[in-house]
Amino acid sequence: MDWYALAKPFIFQLPAETAHHATVAMLAAGLGPRMRIPDDPRLRVRLGNLTCAHPVGLAAGMDKEAEAVRGFAGLGFSHVEVGTVTARPQPGNPRPRAFRLGDDAALINRFGFNNQGAAAMALRLDALGARPCVLGVNLGKSKIVPNDQALEDYRASVRLLGSRADYVVVNVSSPNTPGLRDLQAEGVLCNLLTGVRAELDACAPGRPLLVKIAPDLADAGIDAAVDAALQARLDGIICTNTTISRAGLSYDAQWVAERGAGGLSGAPVRARSTAVLARVARRLDRRLPLIGVGGIDSAEAAWEKIGHGASLVQVYTGLVMRGPTLVREIVRGLSERLDRYRLASITDAVGREL
Repeated sequence: MDWYALAKPFIFQLPAETAHHATVAMLAAGLGPRMRIPDDPRLRVRLGNLTCAHPVGLAAGMDKEAEAVRGFAGLGFSHVEVGTVTARPQPGNPRPRAFRLGDDAALINRFGFNNQGAAAMALRLDALGARPCVLGVNLGKSKIVPNDQALEDYRASVRLLGSRADYVVVNVSSPNTPGLRDLQAEGVLCNLLTGVRAELDACAPGRPLLVKIAPDLADAGIDAAVDAALQARLDGIICTNTTISRAGLSYDAQWVAERGAGGLSGAPVRARSTAVLARVARRLDRRLPLIGVGGIDSAEAAWEKIGHGASLVQVYTGLVMRGPTLVREIVRGLSERLDRYRLASITDAVGREL
């Protein structure tokens, strides 16, 4: 019996942010389920000098403070990306700032990088000890820091967290920090990434560095972001963050408008995130690995991302909507598809649909 399906109506009666914090607290306390994930060597994926047991990871935004890394690893994720964390503590945007769109398997959030700061996360990661899975740290810009000082702000976070992570992500694509997406502009992004690359190389040589881009970029902006990542010697790109679009929702437009600004995630962003992923993959031509994010709530959706260029995939909203068995279901489904298409490894499936 799927206990989450039974519990979901009661959980969804709670405000979305309340349920989020309760879930993280439960997992942090060691009260979450532990999922047995099939060990299929064909699913192993390399990211720089790292090896993930299978492609499915947890996207940033779920465990913002690195409080429940072991709990999320227990759900079967091959990698857990914590954050987004900023150099300075900040409360984020006023509540309410998270909303469910259950009929569309979607969420809207405008948390605004609420977190206790990089120094607090560093202490938690030290207390974590041996990592239960590959650990990524997603870095954002402190809200009070102007864009012309963004590089030093990111550098401060790298100095505190770079050596405590297995890989680091520069987040310039959240729609919930004013001006943040301006850092994706051509020229600005290259300078930022080059500076962060130099800082990470100085304090943690060999750590992979990635950038996470928005699904709302025009084609020219996508191409410029790819070129910046290559020029800055990054190790990968994450496609994509949440969208500011409200296209394709089944809810009344007035009801949606009343929820206000914020990033939309889940099933409605799946097609656009896959289209961005495919464009990035074609431009890169396998020079960098990609992580696909956006609307992954099944093995079919994960396989779609892999076919369009993703070596790894990450879930967030799908976990909220489908529950803790999702990772196991996706991993089993990927193994079945390797059998079906007679592929020797998951890397053989990357980009097959391009």
